[in-house]
Amino acid sequence: MKKTALYKKHIDLGAKMVPFAGYEMPVQYAGVNAEHKCVREGVGVFDVSHMGEFLVAGPNALSLIQKISSNDASKLFPGRAQYAYIPNENGGVVDDMIVYMISENEYMLVVNASNIQKDWDWINMHNDVGAELTNVSDEYSLLAVQGPKAIDLLQELTNENLKDVKFYHFTKGMLGGIDDVIISATGYTGSGGFELYVKNKDAENLWDVIFQHGEKYNLQPAGLASRDTLRLEMGYCLYGNEIDDTTSPISAGLGWVTKFSKKFLGMEEILSHKENGTNEKLIAFELLERGIPRKDYEIFNAQDEKVGRVTSGTMSPSTQKAIGLGYVSNNNSDDSSLFLGIRNKKIPIKKVKLPFYKK
Repeated sequence: MKKTALYKKHIDLGAKMVPFAGYEMPVQYAGVNAEHKCVREGVGVFDVSHMGEFLVAGPNALSLIQKISSNDASKLFPGRAQYAYIPNENGGVVDDMIVYMISENEYMLVVNASNIQKDWDWINMHNDVGAELTNVSDEYSLLAVQGPKAIDLLQELTNENLKDVKFYHFTKGMLGGIDDVIISATGYTGSGGFELYVKNKDAENLWDVIFQHGEKYNLQPAGLASRDTLRLEMGYCLYGNEIDDTTSPISAGLGWVTKFSKKFLGMEEILSHKENGTNEKLIAFELLERGIPRKDYEIFNAQDEKVGRVTSGTMSPSTQKAIGLGYVSNNNSDDSSLFLGIRNKKIPIKKVKLPFYKK
């Protein structure tokens, strides 16, 4: 198993470590609910250094990105980031990612840890334009400082004006005495904050400085378990749950990052999904009786026919409701009478609008 540059910090803090995407990662410290609440109300920090980073450079960098990305990267400018997915040729999803425009003819793609090799191979296979590709995943650490107090904490550590860094924008500068930190107003929690890209050699120093200044904000370390409950409350898709190689991005509600104004791999198939509809649709739901939805639990209609499956579920720490995402056949996606199969019981569920958690 690989270890991030911050592995010793997690051990010293008593984190419960688990194998994840080939890495030893902290799943929790004080507990999922406590870490979740800390991020929603104050500020928490996640080590997400297992994520992958690819640099795409050269005069044909944009051409390659336009080909392999669902979104329109021509709208980017230096300091701007964009959420997108990598479509395959069958109308499924290779991965989702964030595209950063660093400078003219220089971009960074941030991909999921479990897909680094797959994505790298896919992008290289379709690089027929001679773009310069560099996999720097093993060189960078990534700290996600998330929550409403993140901006106050981090502003103490930098001369960059963080209030000027809007959502899905970024700047590069000194933070905590460390040069060339990418300070990105992105995250997976829905509670604001920043993601900090830093070289591995500087990761421990940055972690220490953040925690030294974070005491007065009651800064807490947070693990992958609370990261998952936070993202689920927002209804954000997770690769391997809501999206994968066989999932239509239209079914998954990703039409908003699918730009048919330019050509990309799999475009014709995905366009047909948009125009002709898909077999299933991702819905958000709450349980109306006691129980907790779990991945792969079955969803039934009033006639006791199986019509769908759960992709993600939990007891929401913020709303104290049992919540979930799942795919339901299009014939039943508007059905008001749906039930979740838990053991031998059928629990009624109610479709709701996202996000589950509203500030």
